Amino acid sequence: MKRAVVIAVALAAVLGGLGAESLTAATPASGCPKVPKPKSQSRERKPPKKSLDPGKIWTATFQTSCGSFTVRLSVKASPHTTSSFVSLARSKYFDDTYFHRIIPGFVIQGGDPTGTGKGGPGYSTVDKPPEKTKYVRGVVAMAKTSTEPAGTAGSQFFVVTGDASFLPADYAVLGTVTKGMPIVARIGKLGRRTEQGTPTQIVVIRSIKISSR
Repeated sequence: MKRAVVIAVALAAVLGGLGAESLTAATPASGCPKVPKPKSQSRERKPPKKSLDPGKIWTATFQTSCGSFTVRLSVKASPHTTSSFVSLARSKYFDDTYFHRIIPGFVIQGGDPTGTGKGGPGYSTVDKPPEKTKYVRGVVAMAKTSTEPAGTAGSQFFVVTGDASFLPADYAVLGTVTKGMPIVARIGKLGRRTEQGTPTQIVVIRSIKISSR
């Protein structure tokens, strides 16, 4: 049985600190057209055979139904995670998926073609982050189950939209948003402040473009 891949923390304290509106739907932000939910699909891939060149700067530009944002990948800190992510993106693994978990003031989570929070590519990588790692606004990291070793990554990722610096250094760092943070913040309003983070509006990832220089 597949297990839900989530940010394994005690969310009660987190949600309690988000204010009296913690159980109400966030008001949809303007500029995000309503789109249908993509069909649930099971997608599996093979692990990449090559690592990324650490001497280059690698970026991933997310084209979404709400706008685009760019992430500079942490190739040196997370070589296995970034190589896997780039391989998946180039194979169109993330195309026509959506952010299945949105918790306002905390994170947006995507990368699951099934949309259930249980999907993955059929393999995992491990890049244990340093103990000093802080998950601050704009950091992109990989989600995992509570029973998996620190730094385990499949395909599901989360973008921090608030301050999650209290999270333990358990989640492999994929990179940092360098452009389009207002778009990320806009998407971050389209969910419920509950542990499930059910979206109040579907935001689709159309594609992810990988670039290097």
